[in-house]
Amino acid sequence: MTRSIFVLVCIITSYIGYAQAIVQNVTVKKNLTPELLWQLQRVSPIDFSKDGSKLFYKVNIPQVDSNSFDSKYFYYDIYSRQSHEIEKEKVLPINRLITPDNKYEIVLQPAKVQKVNGVDFHPDLKKTTAQIYTDLDYRHWDTWNDGTFNHIFLKSNVTPALKDIMSGEPYNCPQKPFGGEEDVIWHPNGNKIVYVSKKLAGAQAVTSTNTDIYAYDIHSGNTENLTSDNKGYDTHPTYSSKGVLGYLSMKRDGYEADKNDIKIIENGKTINLTSGWDGTVNQFIWSNDGNTIYFSAPINGTVQLFSVNPIGAMYKVSQITEGEWDVQSIIGQSGDQIFVTRTDMNHAAEIYAYNLKSKAWTQISHVNDAMYANIAMSKIERRYVTTTDGKRMLVWVILPPNFDKSKKYPTLLYCQGGPQSPLSQFYSFRWNFQLMAAHGYIVVAPNRRGMPGFGTEWNEQISGDWGGQNIQDYLSAIDALAKEPYVDASRLGAVGASYGGYSVYYLAGHHNGRFKSFIAHDGAFNLESMYGSTEEIFFVNFDYKGPYWDGKYQKAYTEFNPMRFVDKWDTPIYMIQGDKDFRIPTNQALEAFTAAQLRGIKSKLLFFPDENHWVTKPQNSLVWHREFFSWLKETL
Repeated sequence: MTRSIFVLVCIITSYIGYAQAIVQNVTVKKNLTPELLWQLQRVSPIDFSKDGSKLFYKVNIPQVDSNSFDSKYFYYDIYSRQSHEIEKEKVLPINRLITPDNKYEIVLQPAKVQKVNGVDFHPDLKKTTAQIYTDLDYRHWDTWNDGTFNHIFLKSNVTPALKDIMSGEPYNCPQKPFGGEEDVIWHPNGNKIVYVSKKLAGAQAVTSTNTDIYAYDIHSGNTENLTSDNKGYDTHPTYSSKGVLGYLSMKRDGYEADKNDIKIIENGKTINLTSGWDGTVNQFIWSNDGNTIYFSAPINGTVQLFSVNPIGAMYKVSQITEGEWDVQSIIGQSGDQIFVTRTDMNHAAEIYAYNLKSKAWTQISHVNDAMYANIAMSKIERRYVTTTDGKRMLVWVILPPNFDKSKKYPTLLYCQGGPQSPLSQFYSFRWNFQLMAAHGYIVVAPNRRGMPGFGTEWNEQISGDWGGQNIQDYLSAIDALAKEPYVDASRLGAVGASYGGYSVYYLAGHHNGRFKSFIAHDGAFNLESMYGSTEEIFFVNFDYKGPYWDGKYQKAYTEFNPMRFVDKWDTPIYMIQGDKDFRIPTNQALEAFTAAQLRGIKSKLLFFPDENHWVTKPQNSLVWHREFFSWLKETL
């Protein structure tokens, strides 16, 4: 080869290598990391403008350094189909708390009703931090009762004074802790305030779910209970354009996960529109013409849009959408389009419009598109496993990016909480399947007994049977996947929070060597002390079937109580707990950690003094993720 030809070959070879490098740089995407996860922005719809031409929404932007969030505000123009950033002060959604004639306004603010603080009883001791209680309902979710309750105040444009329409009542509206303006609406005639409240106090309040819808006449001052015949939850009152009241209703008192139905009150008659449909409703809106109700509901491992016609004698439920995503929330209707937020296991919530005529989806917000362009996506598969009682169970399997079936991967059994929340195409900033898969783990997520979306019988079976069939469902799922050649059956872990944390504690004493590592977050460990320290007693009454001191209800406290099987623990276990979690209080994690340590089990405790049932602060969340994956790397 001559020198010139040699040089030419080198140049060509170098150019090809350079071109390949460019191509590789363009196509190679990063796996998701906790740090990248906390760069994703979070879309939150606000409302439509009064004329329906604009949809306002907010984007929350995590700021890890300051451990906080910044916000930007936008509106989407329905006609130009363009989004525009605006100042917060220019957000002009419908003010639902003002009457159409602008004569009256609802003001929501706390009212001091009860004496609780030490200074209330001993006014000379100004610096005391004492709190004194004589009844239950002394704390709820993550807040101690300080004697104040959320109340509705009526404001007139004639007199500036506020009138407390719930004066002296130790009840809340909006409901604590998650209620908002949706708990209060004006009657279309502008003469009544319609609102949601649980008008029970003390022990009655914590043992009942009997939340009702009330109508307060602003002229007479009289209050009427519109749902007095129903003893379960009645929530989310909404009037149609024709003046018909619709709301969500659960039948049984004390059962927080009962079938959620849509009811209407028309001409004084209450009608259940979904009683004959074997599902449970998440959220609903009226169509603009008042002739249809659109709602979201779990179905077969996803959450989809449905409709029901409230007119006539036949109330047929129809599924409108279908696909591998969740309709997270319904925002409203404009013309032929229903606006929603939508997620899947690879994508955080974005705003979409669904065209009822063309059946087409249009993505409205695109706040994370640039991030996703450089993030490798997981492959999500549906698997169906036969359970020990011969049922067909959906199991989500999430595979690592660039999955290679010729390799073997460590595998995590994900245990869902609730215990009756759907295991669907949700996107979590904590229990993020995409992130777990990106770290090289296969995730096995079974729709075990207790999951909505597979009929009410499947949904309800778990109540009173916490350590029973659904635990077998978990094992059926992981055993089936462990047979796959790409699953390393010697490296299986189980992780979960809330009821999922309970599941981990229970499996630790019953897994027969299957698992090599466990992680339990805010899980129930000792069901006796759980009963005595949780705040919503109706939950444990229904799911445990009664208190631990009643001899009729011992199965939950013996056969299904994880603390009774600590002698069989033989596997490393990590306990995580938020101190402000009053649903599953701190003593649960401390008891489990103490037991593991005294038994010589490799164990670790991650404690957050300022977090509740979730982890919401950016830096706490990053600690959570780093500890989570560090523990798995060390033990699995």
